[in-house]
Amino acid sequence: MLSRPNRRTVVFGLLILFTLGMGAVATDQASASYLRGRHYYSGWSYHPRSSYYYSYYYYKPYSSYSGYKHHYCVYYPTRTRYVYYYNPVRRVYWGRYDLKEKGYSLLAEKDRKEKLDDIPEDAFPEPGKMPEIPESEDGERMLPIDPDSLPSTKDPKDAPK
Repeated sequence: MLSRPNRRTVVFGLLILFTLGMGAVATDQASASYLRGRHYYSGWSYHPRSSYYYSYYYYKPYSSYSGYKHHYCVYYPTRTRYVYYYNPVRRVYWGRYDLKEKGYSLLAEKDRKEKLDDIPEDAFPEPGKMPEIPESEDGERMLPIDPDSLPSTKDPKDAPK
């Protein structure tokens, strides 16, 4: 017959389990951060009041940066050829990704505006390579948006009825 464990044994056992569990959580978090890498896109959400979809582009200005900064990717159901990039700190659109041409149009500083309608179409240059990760100094370029990740432009679940 087994004897009942004393209180010290139980506490010691629980402490070991807790320590092992915390190690597993830390390992999982480190793995998740590694898998995301230096930059990644979130899923899409719908903004019903303004009738557009948005996603976060998360990035690290440099590899050892703690945490992530972000910009917004904005997808308008009325302009399905493009995904527009918006800097929430400066409050300006600064470029767009052309889904047909598979290239990026980086706006000149003078053409960056808070409202997309204030940017003339001819301000967008011909699409080219993706720009460098914002605020980076090592030349690493942004990842393009995955066209397969784009939301359907047909009646979103949370669209106003």
